[in-house]
Amino acid sequence: MTIYRVAMIGMGNSVDNHLNAIRALGSRIELVAAVDLDEARLKTVCEANGIPRFYTDAETMLAVEKPDLVHIVTPPATHKDLAIASLEAGAWVFCEKPLCASLAEFDEIARTEERTGRYVSTVFQWRFGSAAKHTKRLMESQAFGKALLGVCNTMWYRPQAYYDVSWRGKWKTEVGGPTMTLGIHLADLFLWLMGDWCELTAMAGTVDRAIEVEDVSMALVRFANGAMGTITNSALSPRQQTYLRLDFQQATVEVSALYRYDNQNWSFNVPEGVNNLAALEKWSELKEDVSGSHDAQLRDLLDAMDCNSRPPVSGDEARRILEFGASLYKSAFTGARVVRGEITPDDPFYHTMNGVR
Repeated sequence: MTIYRVAMIGMGNSVDNHLNAIRALGSRIELVAAVDLDEARLKTVCEANGIPRFYTDAETMLAVEKPDLVHIVTPPATHKDLAIASLEAGAWVFCEKPLCASLAEFDEIARTEERTGRYVSTVFQWRFGSAAKHTKRLMESQAFGKALLGVCNTMWYRPQAYYDVSWRGKWKTEVGGPTMTLGIHLADLFLWLMGDWCELTAMAGTVDRAIEVEDVSMALVRFANGAMGTITNSALSPRQQTYLRLDFQQATVEVSALYRYDNQNWSFNVPEGVNNLAALEKWSELKEDVSGSHDAQLRDLLDAMDCNSRPPVSGDEARRILEFGASLYKSAFTGARVVRGEITPDDPFYHTMNGVR
């Protein structure tokens, strides 16, 4: 078994998720170094977690440590440059969402992947729980008939104090509001389950917070398979909930949680008065109970590294959610329906999420 040398860049709010995942996969990886601009915080985290070496400069760390895998846990605007530097140093990358600030930046990362033979995987842990994987398999076999419609709601609450951090709430540094930073997890799961989307119409607004980016967005989505859906992202909802509902010809599948789920957060229903024993039996085949967590995704990433194959949520799979976000903003800010694929390099929304260069 290969043991991979891992380094972490960024000691921000999500660092514990990554540290817990690394501990869970401890027999397969060795955390050798960490990087952060805040040296005092960096020392505290390293001492508390037994990280042997720390740096305040990422390029120095990459040159000295030569890690096999780099976890990027920094503000969104820094992701692209750090991912490219890590790839060029010979490392694979596990990067927090959103992967980068635009489709233009994503395509630059993709070219670097092609040149270096290394890969970048975006953190979208909701795909990796046992219930989500089970649902995906059943949908691919049309065990419940065709998917007809879906509801995807990320209703979270972030007070003004949350945004009173220098990089939050600004297009250039946070990249977007709840569309790109909060609801992006569930939206990615929704799009992964439902398949290719083909068009959307959206609204977005800054309703209550004193920030540049939106604090609410809503989209109507049509999928290539004919299904339709709604996506709502909010930073203003005091009763917080992460809720996904999928309606099929023969059943409804739902998950209601907040930041992570187990099997108990999922429910399955069939129409009253209809004998759908076959559908119920298919759903009840779910026995494994794996949470949608960072360690579940990291495990699959390490498996990909073992066989030198493209990891989950990379390449086109990672680009899809960025294109969706850019398309949502384009529709919201122009008032137009947006068709998938129309945002090309000559479109301002290819270069920035708000279309302002």
